[in-house]
Amino acid sequence: MGYSILPDIATEILVPLAAVVGIAFSLLQYVLVSKVKMSPEEVSGKNGGPTDYLIEEEEGLNDHNVVAKCAEIQNAISEGATSFLFTEYKYVTMFMGAFAVLIFLFLGSVEGFSTEPQPCTYSKDKYCKPALATAIFSTISFLLGAVTSLISGFLGMKIATYANARTTLEARKGVGKAFIVAFRSGAVMGFLLAANGLLVLYIAINLFKIYYGDDWEGLFEAITGYGLGGSSMALFGRVAGGIYTKAADVGADLVGKVERNIPEDDPRNPAVIADNVGDNVGDIAGMGSDLFGSYAESSCAALVVASISSFGINHDLTGMMYPLLISSMGIIVCLITTLFATDFFEIKDVKSIEPGLKNQLIISTVLMTVGIAIVSWVALPSSFTIFNFGVQKTVKNWYLFFCVAVGLWAGLVIGFVTEYYTSNAYSPVQDVADSCRTGAATNVIFGLALGYKSVIIPIFAIAVSIFVSFSFAAMYGIAVAALGMLSTIATGLAIDAYGPISDNAGGIAEMAGMSHRIRERTDALDAAGNTTAAIGKGFAIGSAALVSLALFGAFVSRAAITTVDVLTPKVFIGLIVGAMLPYWFSAMTMKSVGRAALEMVEEVRRQFNTIPGLMEGTAKPDYATCVKISTDASIREMIPPGALVMLTPLIVGVLFGVETLSGVLAGSLVSGVQIAISASNTGGAWDNAKKYIEAGASEHARTLGPKGSDPHKAAVIGDTIGDPLKDTSGPSLNILIKLMAVESLVFAPFFATHGGILFKYL
Repeated sequence: MGYSILPDIATEILVPLAAVVGIAFSLLQYVLVSKVKMSPEEVSGKNGGPTDYLIEEEEGLNDHNVVAKCAEIQNAISEGATSFLFTEYKYVTMFMGAFAVLIFLFLGSVEGFSTEPQPCTYSKDKYCKPALATAIFSTISFLLGAVTSLISGFLGMKIATYANARTTLEARKGVGKAFIVAFRSGAVMGFLLAANGLLVLYIAINLFKIYYGDDWEGLFEAITGYGLGGSSMALFGRVAGGIYTKAADVGADLVGKVERNIPEDDPRNPAVIADNVGDNVGDIAGMGSDLFGSYAESSCAALVVASISSFGINHDLTGMMYPLLISSMGIIVCLITTLFATDFFEIKDVKSIEPGLKNQLIISTVLMTVGIAIVSWVALPSSFTIFNFGVQKTVKNWYLFFCVAVGLWAGLVIGFVTEYYTSNAYSPVQDVADSCRTGAATNVIFGLALGYKSVIIPIFAIAVSIFVSFSFAAMYGIAVAALGMLSTIATGLAIDAYGPISDNAGGIAEMAGMSHRIRERTDALDAAGNTTAAIGKGFAIGSAALVSLALFGAFVSRAAITTVDVLTPKVFIGLIVGAMLPYWFSAMTMKSVGRAALEMVEEVRRQFNTIPGLMEGTAKPDYATCVKISTDASIREMIPPGALVMLTPLIVGVLFGVETLSGVLAGSLVSGVQIAISASNTGGAWDNAKKYIEAGASEHARTLGPKGSDPHKAAVIGDTIGDPLKDTSGPSLNILIKLMAVESLVFAPFFATHGGILFKYL
């Protein structure tokens, strides 16, 4: 079959080296952000030149009261976010321990907790490590993935709350300065997450190899727990964070904007701190854990299939590590791409913000295409075999280049289609804004129609990438296509985290009483961030579809299912129930937001009605009570949706068996992707339709405004309805389809051996 150009020792060096470079680059960005000082003492006397002095006087840089106020607000947001995450992690850690015990018991019982070597699943003439070893190491890798996911979310939240006020202060010097601080802060999160995920996975593989030795089949089966740990934590982070942020947002908007007619982020609004905290725990910590889960799962799916292909059979380490080498190249490519935004080109005006962010996606995709070609050429033999449902399919190295590349470019297509349907620079959102002339009802109708229509092109892009990658390299091709879509995760996360940081910066500017000119700059940063956040959600959903399909293929192989026949009752009932699950999950999460928002609205109304001088600005609202309402509600409400996702594969696998479970996975994948895309885009469109009217940047927009007009009030109602769609239900659905698939893969040996209890006795 041939050998790769890159020797094994070089692979052993390059993968961890790329991860270390990514961590070092993130720390450098952190140091650069920290140069923006947050105390009046540090600020005074630092700018000596006459030009700087003139800018200071012009923009009010010498107002030390503003600096102190920004620091105070930043501390309140940071403390609220940290307190919430620690509370959430306390409950999640208990779940983590309980589920780890469950993994050990289920997988250990496959062979009756035997310590004797067992015949390998795919090489019956060889003996592999006992099932008890798989149980122990799967449990360890689950805990590793869970802890890495929690740390990823926490670090992202900390840098975001560190950078939000610094972005506000830099906005006094110009929109370009503020953009660089927000983007560099997002890059800290992006590179830390990508590098940590890669490094922990690499270390785990090498540590497990000490025990497993030549048993690569058992080794990489145990590694799948890493993806399960990452996604299970991401589910709770996404759901709890989404409920938190939307409860506060809906409460703040309905009472503040609609009833009291005060600006967004007005310090008189009791829910304003909770709203800003929510941006960090939902859109930063939740998104970080989510994309880490996608990365971990796609890597695990590719490694499982590779371990029973020629790479694993022949113990070709470099070929085996191809998915990790792709991720390593992605870190280097994203590092170069980041420099285009922060060093090579300067953002000089508001109009160049959004193109600057979109160029990051284009540059990283083009450079990564070259990177994929290099990795495929040096890391893969010219010809090798890939496991394909019981047979070995002969594959050439350039086949895998096309598999990864098609996933990469499909991600870009999904990103730009998402932008077209959610940015107010284009006609779909402008049409939604125009529909507000006749009230909230027509706004809702137009928004729903836009969301449904926005599904079409992304689904075709996913379908093409599935067809091409499967044709070239079976399920392994789909797994590496998902990795291709996620290969630029560092840039994607930097762009995604930039949005909530800019949103917080605008809120801090409003609460600190800064000039209208500064608020206009932060609003421009935030508007671009809204669009890029929608693009990030598109990437997450597209990659989730490919990851889930790859995991589904690995599950079918691991459970020894030769065909999944939808005409058999066992499979069809699973299919139709699986298609229902995303609706059930969405209903639970949206109602949770509604219940939490109801509490918030009542509290905000109570404070406005009972605190003398609050509306006049002479009294201070009780922010802490609103923060507590969001925290308590999100922790309480995250449990039922989480239980639905985590228990469904276990119940179906144990009671109905692997064939019915395969139907459930296929059904949830097919319906979940559609609902996730339409929900996220509908919510994003309603949000930007409201911002289109508020900004009044065009003649058409000015005919719909100003703030407080009837069309604007209709747009606010649409935005409020869309909040749980775009920030809770939609983004959480991609975790549902991934998590059920990876959980089924981890428990496949148990289901195949002991599952289907009901059908055995019918």
